[in-house]
Amino acid sequence: MTVNELAAVTTDPAVAQVTAAVVLRPQSVLLTFFGDYALDGDVLVAAGSVLDVLGRVGIGEHAARATLTRMVRRDLLRREVRGRRAYFGPTEHGRRIMLDGRSRVQDGDIVTRHWDGTWTVVGFSMPESWQRERHDLRSRLQWAGFGMVQAGLWVAPRRVDLAVVLEDSELGEYVRAFEAAPVGPTEPARLIAEAYDLPALAARYTDFAARWTPFDSDGAPPADPVSRRVVLTTDWLQTVRDDPRLPREFLPGDWPAIHAEMLFRRVNSRLRRPSEREMGRRLDVIPGQDAG
Repeated sequence: MTVNELAAVTTDPAVAQVTAAVVLRPQSVLLTFFGDYALDGDVLVAAGSVLDVLGRVGIGEHAARATLTRMVRRDLLRREVRGRRAYFGPTEHGRRIMLDGRSRVQDGDIVTRHWDGTWTVVGFSMPESWQRERHDLRSRLQWAGFGMVQAGLWVAPRRVDLAVVLEDSELGEYVRAFEAAPVGPTEPARLIAEAYDLPALAARYTDFAARWTPFDSDGAPPADPVSRRVVLTTDWLQTVRDDPRLPREFLPGDWPAIHAEMLFRRVNSRLRRPSEREMGRRLDVIPGQDAG
């Protein structure tokens, strides 16, 4: 079967259901794939193997190749040619991005259960013409769990290391950061409601649970555990990527993120070993240390 034929046929019911409901960005899928299967082993993966995996989750050959090229240009992946085959693996910059994504998926709880009451407050000002830089800074702050209170003023209910947030950028001189606590008339609960769209955040977790609950089973592993796990992890990362992990005391008692997180961990745990065995059989890889 060609890559184009694979892209047109989705055999796993979970993959079919999720990809019909959610747009899985090709770059997100590739970051998930390399982060799960190429990072720890320090290997480079043949282009054909990458296209096969992406084809099985409905991403066509043209989109897959274009995304690989774009990720090489952005220093997320490196490309090595061996004979007539091209191989891809994470760069150092790409490794940091993948490890950050893995940490967001695997480490800690989706809510902050023990909070000391400290807020990090960030203000910034830069020339109006710097639209790209402004977008970059806002994206970094959202990824770090900040919410916007008003133009140029962002808050996060925790201690945040801004040096890490602004790493590899030249934005630090335009940013002022403080640790603080709200005082009257500013109520913390109101500040949370103004800085974060809680209904929209809750809806993302409710939708995730609806997509994956039908596949929360202790039965035999699916015929294609690799595709299912790649889609599961990508879907979860897209769901949680800018979740601020707010203090539990400010969230409703039935906050759906907690149930969704437990669901993700159960399904992912069942898929881990069969998917890794299948990838060991399917992937064409070479040692990464020999490629540089």
